[in-house]
Amino acid sequence: MGFDLESLSEATSGAIGALVSTTVLYPLDTCKTKYQAENQSEHQRKYRNISDVLWEAISTGHLGSLYQGLGTKNFQSFISSFIYFYGYSFLKRIYLKRSGNKKIGTKANLIVAAAAGACTVVLTQPLDTASSRMQTSEFGKSKGLWKTLAEGTWSEAFDGLGISLLLTSNPSIQYTVFDQLKQRLLRTKLTHESGIESSPEALSAFSAFVLGALSKCVATILTYPAIRCKIVIQAAESDEETNEDKQHGDKKSVSGALNTIWKREGLLGFFKGLNAQILKTVLSSALLLMIKEKVAKTSWIILLALRKFLFATNTRLKTA
Repeated sequence: MGFDLESLSEATSGAIGALVSTTVLYPLDTCKTKYQAENQSEHQRKYRNISDVLWEAISTGHLGSLYQGLGTKNFQSFISSFIYFYGYSFLKRIYLKRSGNKKIGTKANLIVAAAAGACTVVLTQPLDTASSRMQTSEFGKSKGLWKTLAEGTWSEAFDGLGISLLLTSNPSIQYTVFDQLKQRLLRTKLTHESGIESSPEALSAFSAFVLGALSKCVATILTYPAIRCKIVIQAAESDEETNEDKQHGDKKSVSGALNTIWKREGLLGFFKGLNAQILKTVLSSALLLMIKEKVAKTSWIILLALRKFLFATNTRLKTA
């Protein structure tokens, strides 16, 4: 077999799930990103809360602009999810094959997930940077993908790459928290029911959803300052720096972004927009995984049928 069918099925279903969840939640994502990108002292702020962004779009007649950059974001979500799920499934299968284990342990799983995430970030960072700039541009004045990328240098297309690599720790934290909470919940439940301490693997669908949402919230809170800095860096325009910006440092660098947020907004500035980030992230993760599970079986059947068709076609050509 010339390709890993199981990994390809996982990648396809994951990418479709990402495409749907991104489209459904995109207006919320745009409002969140524009609110997070604004880096001004309290008396100069244009947006007091995330709802101000929505009201601006409505009052100026640019409600459709809440979808500006959707094509780029969908492209980025589809490609990054495909690469991540394929890489994760492929690396996991290689680990299990070489180690001889039937199941992958927590530590090995975290390493595999981090490796897949790092590969994804490096390959899709220009699309991530472009979509952030398109979302944070003034309503009604967003430019296309190629014009957005052409405005800067090639190195600027990778703005925030270091922080993006750091943020690959987010799913690792989420998985670790989820696993710990799961084991505690199951041990407590079984002890109450039978008086015997054990550690079964089954979780109810509702419990899994709640623990998944809670673990994602913990991971988001712990990594949020990096998320905020990344958006500030990607949304920064080099030709629009003020004297105050230059005093604080280049906003397109990590140290400059950190210094600017601290000077203008204080400690709480690193958590500006956290509630919207949690809402969007939890909804997006839940929707993506739900759709992925629904699509997985169908994509497997289609890919299996396609493989049989290609094999039969190849056989006929060879015998002809």
